[in-house]
Formats: sequence, structure tokens, C-alpha cells
Amino acid sequence: MNARLHRTGPGSFAANGGRLCRAVKAARISFGQGRRCGLVALVVASGIWMLLPLSKGNSAEPVGSGMVMVEPSAPGEAATAVPPMAQASPAADLEHLKISSQTWRRGGLGSKALVTLTLRNDNDYAVRDLEIVCAFARRDGTHLTDRSRVLSDTVNMKSRKTFPLVAVGVINVNADQAKCSLIAARRA
Repeated sequence: MNARLHRTGPGSFAANGGRLCRAVKAARISFGQGRRCGLVALVVASGIWMLLPLSKGNSAEPVGSGMVMVEPSAPGEAATAVPPMAQASPAADLEHLKISSQTWRRGGLGSKALVTLTLRNDNDYAVRDLEIVCAFARRDGTHLTDRSRVLSDTVNMKSRKTFPLVAVGVINVNADQAKCSLIAARRA
């Protein structure tokens, strides 16, 4: 019949509080050393963060790997450099690719741009890895920022495809207008 209520009475809370106070007092002795270690860790982390490269999504230029393959040549001949894009699938004809409609709205508490695009492919082949660049401007037309994004889906030949609410990136809070352009694509 004894449910051991004595363990949860007010006396047990006082005893646990006393143990907690003793633990805090013991930790206070080494708190100064912990503060110094924390400060050193903060300085090291800040230094590492400053050495990291900028994000590839914050640039309007197409992002390339920058690596070039050099084909071996016979002795006496000059080596020929082949860009990495030439080894992969060839680029698509952008004349027959168009953004037929586009809208945008804010997301993520107003700091992110969500773009809805409809791409029209009039080529005789399917395309993939569509790279878009969106330019954001103020109401008066003053340019604010550019954001690029690669859409990895495939758009079939002689068809259109809608990409709903594509997160393009973080934008300026003053942005009021957006204009997206297609800058690159590959044959599927």
C-alpha cells in the first residue's frame, strides 16, 4: 500500500537543489578556463569561416569547375586542352528554349525568392540541367541582386514544363521586381 510518495515530496526537491548548487560551485572553479577555451574556439572558427569560398549560388555568372583536361600528345606536338563541358553531353540550342511565363513571390519570412517558371522546349531533343539567372530590382527599376539556379529536371522535346516555387535564393528586402533568363542547358 506504500506508494513511495516520500521520494516526490518537497524534501526531495530541496535535496536535489542542494546537489545542484554543489555541482555549480564545483564548475565555477574551472569556469575561467572554460571561458578562455571557448574564446579560442570562437576565434579559430571565425578564421576558418573567413577562409571558406563564397557560395556558388550567389553569383550571376555560370559556375564552372575551372578544370581543363589535357590530352596526351605525341612527342614534339603541342598538348591540346579540351574543356570539361566538351567531354560531357553537348550544350542545347538556347534559341528554341524559352521561358513562356514566370511569377515570383517571397518565402521564408520574406527573405527568399520563390519563382514559378514555365519553360518551353521547341528543340527536337530533350534538355536537362537548365541554368537560370534571376535579376531582382526595386520598384523604380534600380538593380539590386542576381541569383542563379540549376534546374536538374528534364524538359522533353516539343513540350513545356512548369517548375513551381523554385527557391532561387536569399534576396534583398527592397526587391519588388524579378526577371529570370535561361542561360545554359544540356541535351538529355
